[in-house]
Amino acid sequence: MAKNLLIVESPAKAKTIEGYLGKDFLVKSSYGHIRDLVKTDDAIDTANNFKQQYEVPADKKAVVSELKKLAKAAETVWLASDEDREGEAISWHLYETLGLHDEKTKRIVFHEITKPAILKAIETPRGIDFNLVNAQQARRVLDRLVGFELSPVLWKKVKPSLSAGRVQSVAVRLIVDREREINRFKAEAAFKIVAIFHTDNSKELFKAELPQRFASVMDAERFLADCIPADFVVNGLETKPSKRNPAAPFTTSTLQQEASRKLGFSVARTMSVAQRLYEAGRITYMRTDSVNLSDTALQGAEQEIRSAYGDKYHKRRQYRTKSAGAQEAHEAIRPTYFDRHSIDGDNAERRLYELIWKRAIASQMSEAEFEKTTAKIGISTRAEELVANGEVMRFDGFLKVYFESTDDEHEPNLDNDTDNALLPPLQKNQRIQLKSMTATERFSRPAARYTEASLVKKLEELGIGRPSTYAPTISTIQNRGYVVKEDRDGKPRDYRVLELGGGTIATLTKTEITGAERSKLFPTDIGVVVNDFLVEHFKGIVDFNFTAKVEKEFDEIAQGMKEWTDMLHSFYGPFHNEVETTIKNADRATNERELGMDPETGKRVSVRIGRFGPMVQIGMADEEEKPRFASLRPGQMIETITFEEALELFKLPKKVGEFEEKEMTVAIGRFGPYIRHNNAFYSLPKGVDPHDVTTDSAIEIIKDKRQKDIEKIVKIFDENPDARIENGRWGPFIRFGKQNIKIPKGTEVQNITYADVLNWAEADEKKPKKKGRGKK
Repeated sequence: MAKNLLIVESPAKAKTIEGYLGKDFLVKSSYGHIRDLVKTDDAIDTANNFKQQYEVPADKKAVVSELKKLAKAAETVWLASDEDREGEAISWHLYETLGLHDEKTKRIVFHEITKPAILKAIETPRGIDFNLVNAQQARRVLDRLVGFELSPVLWKKVKPSLSAGRVQSVAVRLIVDREREINRFKAEAAFKIVAIFHTDNSKELFKAELPQRFASVMDAERFLADCIPADFVVNGLETKPSKRNPAAPFTTSTLQQEASRKLGFSVARTMSVAQRLYEAGRITYMRTDSVNLSDTALQGAEQEIRSAYGDKYHKRRQYRTKSAGAQEAHEAIRPTYFDRHSIDGDNAERRLYELIWKRAIASQMSEAEFEKTTAKIGISTRAEELVANGEVMRFDGFLKVYFESTDDEHEPNLDNDTDNALLPPLQKNQRIQLKSMTATERFSRPAARYTEASLVKKLEELGIGRPSTYAPTISTIQNRGYVVKEDRDGKPRDYRVLELGGGTIATLTKTEITGAERSKLFPTDIGVVVNDFLVEHFKGIVDFNFTAKVEKEFDEIAQGMKEWTDMLHSFYGPFHNEVETTIKNADRATNERELGMDPETGKRVSVRIGRFGPMVQIGMADEEEKPRFASLRPGQMIETITFEEALELFKLPKKVGEFEEKEMTVAIGRFGPYIRHNNAFYSLPKGVDPHDVTTDSAIEIIKDKRQKDIEKIVKIFDENPDARIENGRWGPFIRFGKQNIKIPKGTEVQNITYADVLNWAEADEKKPKKKGRGKK
């Protein structure tokens, strides 16, 4: 039996570490947390200083039993869970649950899973840091109290089965506020002037732009008209050097943002892939808000840069973290070995590793050097000047390896690029020739909707959440149905272009697609209703400053500056009173809007949250004739649906033509939209709007379904057409009337006879049927 038992959180990490330690060490995994708060209301005793009641879940009992046995036999138990609050709490739970003792228990932490880091950690063990444990407990207890007390309020006042959380509610509020800001936005048009000039050499073309824009088409046209007889002269020429510095190495937040922009990864996927890289010893710990690099890392980066690119490409840089509460002792996310430019692994692991390597190595490289030239071009008939910019790279520096992306690149760029890579040789007072000039109508744009990555950035800016909470927060608000991440098609919009060429001005009308969205976060109607209810009745829970203050208090607890139960008392008393007052006094929330009166019936048309989600209603419940209901279409919202759009929803069921001399009707039923044809029902494929179904698309859906049904049937028995073998989700089975019968393992499907079917059907009938869950 090994003298030392070392316990980590994951099997992958255990496997990596085991390779670094000798036969005296046995490395085992706890598979994350081994115990949690009980699921019942008495998990936290608020009257007894927030005392918690924990339990070992059923799926962890075997793990705990094995670890207890091994711990008892070992001389020393090493607790090696992650170095953050959550990891510290896991070590504490292990200590308590396994019945460990101080004299034979050591706590170790490391930023990276490399042999030197593991051996150094073993040389410098410590005890469990109860400040970190208390900070984690404070967060866990506060979040459980908020969830357990708020959720029943939402069930009573909004809709059953809803839930609320502290950080999640703030994230939803940001998305709802942004959606409303966009809905209120009124685009303003202005005309942008871009000219193309050439020198005496007609091949030396370059662009110039007027810095200001014209609000009216008349002003733009007058400007172009004045330019017809004008002379154009270079009034000023300025050339100056400029430099660009590399970005700091990755924190959790910046890695999530850049992996979203460059690789198209969701926040959750980034963290999952980074976790695998960390556990395999490829990168340092991936939950960090520090941009600091250790001396070992700085030396490793320097050696690799000088070796791979040359001495002039290296510049030692030490970054300092700006965010409050960041731990400078921790490191930024970086490769464990800088000489490994790439790794083995799946595609996602290779791509994310390469991104981390490039960002870290670039942070220790020289500035990129440019020469920027600005030419100001005078117009003899106008007071304004056109401006031409050109930029030349003189030394690539860190850009040899890495260029940081921005969120703006994912916004539709409708403007022409008016920067020149290089201006032709120009001199002051030189006359130049106008080739063409355009005045293009451009519209102002609202603030962009959040992507997962830009939401993380905003939460970090506001001081809300920490590296370990960003990914679960964003997953939770989507899983709860408060927010959806989706693509939406844009709408066509006309814009005007005035073109000056050959002494004449032509006016054209062109069309662009505006408002197209890719992987953006949209609030759902239920998300809006819950948000508005919380804003009205629980201001603290969704207040940005309050939530950031709570995060700061967690940090103070972690640093031993604040008593965790004092912090909880100050929060819980006022919050609990708010809950009781709201249950007693608040009205039910439906976000109901009256849209108008139905022209056919004269009845009231309204939109609200119903039992099954957002819907339009014609008529009232207290009227003799029952109200009519229609669900909103994807992309429609209670706040923005118009009266005309609402009435359109009642056009289902609708006839969409004939097929095989039988009528086809599109309708929405209990299980979603469908086509009815010749007493058969055909579900619409996911994403197909029933309102958009045409004769041709309906026929295609019917034919596709029939073909799939044919392919599904493997064999029909002549003796009884109701007996047939079909391909199911888990392989072939026998459908015999209302019976679905398993085919015994090893049976050749084509050799099955009707006699076999009868025998198996009879045996199946005799089997005792499983009782439904909860029945006695």
